Amino acid sequence: MPPQHDLSSLRIDDRSRRGSKTGKRLGLFAAAVGAVLLLGSLLLAFRSQKPVVEVATARPATGAKAEALLNASGYITPRRRATVAAKVTGRVEQIYAEEGLHVKSGQVLATLDCSQPNAALTSAKSDRDATAAALADLEVQSANADREAVRAQGLHTAGVISPQALDAAKTTAESLHSKIALTKEQVRAADSRIGVAKEDADNCIVRAPFDGIVVSKDAQRGEVVSPISAGGGFTRTGIATLVDMKSLEIEVDVNESYIARVQQGQRVSATLDAYPDRELPASVRTVIPTADRQKATVKVRIAFDKLDDTILPDMGVKVAFLSAAPPPGTNAGSQARALVPKSAVRNDGGKQIVYLVRDQKLERRAVSLGAERGSDVEVLAGLVPGDKLVVGGADKLHEGQAVEVKQ
Repeated sequence: MPPQHDLSSLRIDDRSRRGSKTGKRLGLFAAAVGAVLLLGSLLLAFRSQKPVVEVATARPATGAKAEALLNASGYITPRRRATVAAKVTGRVEQIYAEEGLHVKSGQVLATLDCSQPNAALTSAKSDRDATAAALADLEVQSANADREAVRAQGLHTAGVISPQALDAAKTTAESLHSKIALTKEQVRAADSRIGVAKEDADNCIVRAPFDGIVVSKDAQRGEVVSPISAGGGFTRTGIATLVDMKSLEIEVDVNESYIARVQQGQRVSATLDAYPDRELPASVRTVIPTADRQKATVKVRIAFDKLDDTILPDMGVKVAFLSAAPPPGTNAGSQARALVPKSAVRNDGGKQIVYLVRDQKLERRAVSLGAERGSDVEVLAGLVPGDKLVVGGADKLHEGQAVEVKQ
């Protein structure tokens, strides 16, 4: 008989299918160790990230900035700035104005087509000459009429002619006198018309109204210019823009809540945005006596003590309104050691503290504060000029914390 296969011998015992308790425990332990290691690495990576902070330098409590009562920003504006235009409508024949050109008062900037005003001037002169010639003829006739009247008077006395003939001779002489007076007035009227024609011709020449610099060339040769806008906006209304560089000043808008700190003649320290390392002395020229209800500001104009070539119209400028100098013999402000921004001071449990940055680590420092000076505050104790202070960045800081300074 063929061999028979016993399949029952291939069956697995149920006890061998169940894992031992020892194996399960080892698996759970390995999973727990892996989770702890992962959590530790995440915490380590989180702690290794340094917060980024903004820093500012404590300044000495002396000099112009230390006396600032109020800070503001504005622009350089000229008191005398004019867009020079022609008095009459005409085509530009020549233009001499170029950007950056220094001009004197009365200097020719452009000329217009003067053919029509010149023709009117010639016609007025011709009328005056014709009237003057007629006057000469009338004067000759008048002299002869005067002689005839004298002879008629003699003949009338001798009884040769009638009184009517004498009256006719006198009337002729007086009529010629009246015509001469009328003609003289006509000559004067002709001279006046000549003056008007000359003025019209002179209006074709555009001149500089004052000494200054051309900052904008607004018309080109061949364009039509007019003192009023015409032609749907295609007609130029200006030849060039002229600025008196000696009249440059600062114009700032001061919040009306702080305008009481500004007085006429008050000393001001100005810093151009283009030259942040230079301080320009100035003073308040005037406070415009009206407020802008939309912005709640008051306009203040500030005059420079001395102008130079680096100051240009429409430049941005920051100003600090300075306090008055302390009276002689006083030591007001002498105890203040440094000036710091207000944002650098923090309140910690009723104490005023700051965080210094030394070697990329924080150092907590308690400070004693004095008076406020604009956006800064005096530090009477706890700091020295030159210290680097945290003014922005992370909110939660602590002693010894490693930080990264924002560049």
